[in-house]
Amino acid sequence: MSVATSLVDCTFTNQQLEDRPLTVQHHLLETGLFDDEHLIRVLDTHPRDYLNVHTMGTDENRNEWQEGDASKLSGEQLWEATQAGRLWLNVRNMAQHHTDYRNVINDLYDELESKVPGFNALERSANLLISSPRALVYYHLDIPCNMLWHMRGVKRVWAYPPRDDRYVTQQKVEDVICGICNEELDYQPEFDAEAMVVDLQPGQMVTWPQNTPHRVSNLEGLNVSLTTEHLTPKARRRIKLFRANRFLRHTMGCRHLSQNTEGLGYRMKVSSYAFVRAWEKMFPKKAEGYHYPVTFKLDPSHPAKMEEMAK
Repeated sequence: MSVATSLVDCTFTNQQLEDRPLTVQHHLLETGLFDDEHLIRVLDTHPRDYLNVHTMGTDENRNEWQEGDASKLSGEQLWEATQAGRLWLNVRNMAQHHTDYRNVINDLYDELESKVPGFNALERSANLLISSPRALVYYHLDIPCNMLWHMRGVKRVWAYPPRDDRYVTQQKVEDVICGICNEELDYQPEFDAEAMVVDLQPGQMVTWPQNTPHRVSNLEGLNVSLTTEHLTPKARRRIKLFRANRFLRHTMGCRHLSQNTEGLGYRMKVSSYAFVRAWEKMFPKKAEGYHYPVTFKLDPSHPAKMEEMAK
């Protein structure tokens, strides 16, 4: 495996990372970790509890996201099914289970920290995304900060103005962060007028501020990307703030809650919520969170054929 001297072109500042979507060039393909052989080996050896297979409809206005069961397929069968079908594979926790990829992920973040003053990536993780030529991901947001490192195929990415109630309300972000609902959002086609739209080519990375709404459509070929996730100190504070805001909104009837992650107001909110969390730990209730139901399965004898699960 040959590794480039530099893995990413750091042509941005930490303030730009926090404020707006942006895209730059990367050199991860030069590691050799994203050819067929390596990827099929990952699919064969990755723990199936951390490998999700999804399918979806063809209309971005109608959310038909489904989770399936591919536990009986080999890595090569999963690869063939994704090439031929309409699937989106999410191989989670790559750094935890694959040493070569963990080393590259840490090298990426170490390089970013060394070249972007003020950038500090905590709780680093990464998922491998392998998806069919015409697959799509509906309008949604993610809880941590993330970066999408594209390797193969072409995908179109729409990233919408961050921290704007026109695209996702503060209350919805609170609910997602607290696990009350999934990450999917209500999409309106007119939102696209103010989106940053990128046709992502192999060797490009796109990123956006934490909790930015976005969606994705594959345009060409089998698509392979690595999505890295991290928290900065500010991102950690934002998660704590939104949890505290939801508590204040639903238990105290508070409205017009600030999103400021600095100052006395922030510290008072987080302190009050920390007291409640301590009380809950003394008298715990089972946390439900949100999980997609498994609605279809893939048959090893016909990998690209989806069979509906019995209800």
